[in-house]
Amino acid sequence: MPLTTDDELENSPVVANSLMNRERRLRSYDRELGIDIVNVLGAARTRPARWLDLCCGTANALSEAAALLGDDVEIVGVDLVGFFACPPNPPRLHLVTASVTAWRPGTRFDLITCVHGLHYVGDKLGLLARIGDWLTDDGLFVANGRIRRTGRASITLPYRYLGADDQAGPNYTGQPAVHSHYARA
Repeated sequence: MPLTTDDELENSPVVANSLMNRERRLRSYDRELGIDIVNVLGAARTRPARWLDLCCGTANALSEAAALLGDDVEIVGVDLVGFFACPPNPPRLHLVTASVTAWRPGTRFDLITCVHGLHYVGDKLGLLARIGDWLTDDGLFVANGRIRRTGRASITLPYRYLGADDQAGPNYTGQPAVHSHYARA
């Protein structure tokens, strides 16, 4: 089976899809991730608390959180497609159209989330390893599929990314997904 590079993958109709599961509201984050976003951000030791949402879709949930938490939070949403539906230039909300595999933050975060986005990333393990360094010392990373990490860490994995298959078929949500392929380093 031919494997695609991340650049090829991000241009495929499976990944660069503006129609899939993008309208999430804040309550759906709580349900999908098993945490209360507002409470987690409210309990963060830093002010303003910082939340990074990878593969944020239309950013509706981020806009809702920004309105609820006001100056107590800074929120960054990153999405490959960039069809953001929230009001333009909401305070304390920065929306970035970029690939999550290439984008790098300029700060650390108290909370990092990714709802269903890992299904469409080529080098999933590489992204997960980088996320460890983007957290504050007591920050929380949560992605659906029961992926969770507390606290900053430099993570090195013994695998080399070979490429991805965007013809893997549907995942458990029924949407087409991407299979990632690795070899021992």
